Amino acid sequence: MPIRVSNLRLPVTAPEADLPHHLARRLGLGVADLSRWRILKKSLDARSSHDLQFVYTTLVELPEEVTKSSRVPFVPSPEIQFFEPLAFDDAVPGADPLPERPIIVGSGPAGLLAAYYLALKGYRPLILERGEAVKDRVAAVREFDRGGEFDRENNYLFGEGGAGCFSDGKLTCRLEGPDVEWVLKSFVECGGRPSLVYENRPHLGSNKLPMICRNYRRKIEALGGEYQFGCRFEGIQIQDGRVVGIQTSSGHFPCSQLILGIGHSARDTYQMLYDLGVPLMQKAFQLGLRIEQPQSQINHHKYGRPEYETILGAADYTLQARGARDVFTFCMCAGGIIMPSISEPGMFCSNGMSNSRHDTPFANSGVMVTLEPNEFGNSHPLAGMHLQQRYESIAFHLGRANYLSPIQSAGDFLKGRATNPATKLDCSYPRGVQPAELDQVLPPVVTNAIRQSLPIMDKKLRGDFLKQAILVGPEMRGSSPIRIDRDLITRQCPNIAGLYPVGEGAGYAGGIVSAAVDGLRSARVLVRQFQPLQ
Repeated sequence: MPIRVSNLRLPVTAPEADLPHHLARRLGLGVADLSRWRILKKSLDARSSHDLQFVYTTLVELPEEVTKSSRVPFVPSPEIQFFEPLAFDDAVPGADPLPERPIIVGSGPAGLLAAYYLALKGYRPLILERGEAVKDRVAAVREFDRGGEFDRENNYLFGEGGAGCFSDGKLTCRLEGPDVEWVLKSFVECGGRPSLVYENRPHLGSNKLPMICRNYRRKIEALGGEYQFGCRFEGIQIQDGRVVGIQTSSGHFPCSQLILGIGHSARDTYQMLYDLGVPLMQKAFQLGLRIEQPQSQINHHKYGRPEYETILGAADYTLQARGARDVFTFCMCAGGIIMPSISEPGMFCSNGMSNSRHDTPFANSGVMVTLEPNEFGNSHPLAGMHLQQRYESIAFHLGRANYLSPIQSAGDFLKGRATNPATKLDCSYPRGVQPAELDQVLPPVVTNAIRQSLPIMDKKLRGDFLKQAILVGPEMRGSSPIRIDRDLITRQCPNIAGLYPVGEGAGYAGGIVSAAVDGLRSARVLVRQFQPLQ
């Protein structure tokens, strides 16, 4: 019987290779008595900057002769328990014939993992992506950062990998269980480091994601799947309450099983779905500003001792200020940069990213507030999207109508005054910045909440949060303001058989892993109903 050993603490300076010795000592056994072991979870306890520790949870298997003998000195306790992990629920193909290959719209995390699972099962999925393959997408993004024209189909949000390909690569997820483990292991199979499966805050890095997306594609194609790039989804053909085909910029495709992984920024697609009568509804979403400060300040606060920085790299933080309206940090990018998050011309929105080395001198994070549907202004299903567009348009014009980022010092924002245009504000945003009053780029209720909360967050970091900090914004893409209705069991839209909305764009996920798990689960439902294509 496997044994789960939790709360095993080692100094960060201790080699991980010594972990079997510490495990054996905790169990009162010799290292030779451990048949196999693996790390289930590894996190950093940084509550004391003078005594940082890694905290491990492990799964240990003992030989049968050890467990049946009297040599087992330990007894079950909260930290040592007999434990049998749940097995991954792998689908058995159903009996119904599949008349044509399933189609997946969008190659972000939800669509990508749905496609990968279907390909492994022999269904040869067709993946349609409005943007380009990742190699061409990276070139387009770099050209835009250098001041080039905005490409509305191939950018930071559209193209192979979806928004997830340039969204920093954080794999933190509140979900647990075998589906999450399956997804994380698939990232490892496609080029991620093995420790992703157990780190508390796993991070792929924006520089690694393009390669990982390409490796998924190669595996899917090797299994009979197919990609079509530069192919924009434009309509659904529905007969007798069932999907029978789709219309795209590349023509018509027959289709009875359509997985819709459109992402949270395909606003033209939301409008098309609304016009078709696909059931959409408002949902709460997060918006705010992005704050940036010197990474050295965050390192000093968290580590205290310089040698810890050498071992652990750039430090991160998670902050929350509770009050009449909670404010929290989101997508903290240690050693990162501020980037644009733009899906339409004439709009500006910010986001953050960091490479796997976390090696810039900047730390940045979203400072976010949740806006409820009753605050959108009207009851239209797309009202939240229209609110986003309104403030992103204002931000674009504040940035000289040239995708410069509106910027303000944190001190001036708190005092409600404009930053002197002659003041030099260091910022990692590559395209350039323009001083502005950031009250203009968010609803007043959001700016007021952020203004009240920043000093509270600064106090939690003992003055290392706001010192030398700047703010840019808005950040509008924390989550989708729209949900596409679906049945809890069939995972299909009510009255539209064969339409599976998945991921962040459908309103059922909030990050790379949760979106990937959502896509996997819908693909599994499809498999259980249909036979693979012959």
